[in-house]
Amino acid sequence: MATEEVLVDEITYPTKITTTKPLSLLGHGITDMVIHFIHVKFYSIGVYLEPEVVGHLQQFKGKSAKELEENDEFFNALISAPVEKFIRLVVIKEIKGAQYGVQIETAVRDRLAAEDKYEEEEEEALEKVIEFFQSKYFKKHSVITYHFPANSATAEIVVSLEGKEDSKYVVENANVVEAIKKWYLGGSSAVSSSTIQSLASTFSQELSK
Repeated sequence: MATEEVLVDEITYPTKITTTKPLSLLGHGITDMVIHFIHVKFYSIGVYLEPEVVGHLQQFKGKSAKELEENDEFFNALISAPVEKFIRLVVIKEIKGAQYGVQIETAVRDRLAAEDKYEEEEEEALEKVIEFFQSKYFKKHSVITYHFPANSATAEIVVSLEGKEDSKYVVENANVVEAIKKWYLGGSSAVSSSTIQSLASTFSQELSK
C-alpha cells in the first residue's frame, strides 16, 4: 500500500514512517526570515511522533489550537512525553554545515545558560555536534534527521547528502539533547512558528476525540 504524503513547501513528507515503531507526521512547517524585504525560506520541518503521545497530554483536552499554540506548558509536556520522536529537516536554501552548526550552538547554549545547565560537559558535547556538521555542505533537498528514542536521553543525528553515504552522530549529553528538542518543539521559543501552529492544530483535533 502506498504511503500517503503531505507537501511542505513543495517538499514531500510521508504521513507515516517506521523507526523502531510506526510514527505519524503530527506537525510540519518551515524556518524562514525576511531579509531586505525578501522572504527567504531555509528548510522545511516534519515532526513524527508515536500516536500514543495523545494519551500523555489528556490534561489539555478541549483546548483550541490557539490556546495550545500559546501554552508553553503543553509543549513542555509534549517534549517530556515518554514516546519516540523524529524530526526531519529538508534544506530549501543551501547552507554550509558550519553555518547550521552556529545556529545549533547559539540555540542550545543560550537555552542551557538561561537554565543554569551549561557546564563543561555540555560545552564539550555541543562542540562535537558542531564538529559533526562543520565539513558538510547542504545543497537544496539535503536531509537532516533527529531521532529521539522514547526512554533514552540521546539523539541520533543523520545527514543525507546527494551522492554520499549517510553520516551519523549520537548526542549523549541529556541537557544538550533536551535543548535540541526545545529548539524544534519548544512552543514560543521554537525556531519555527509555523511548525508550532501545525502541532497545536493537530493536537487540538486529536484531544477533542
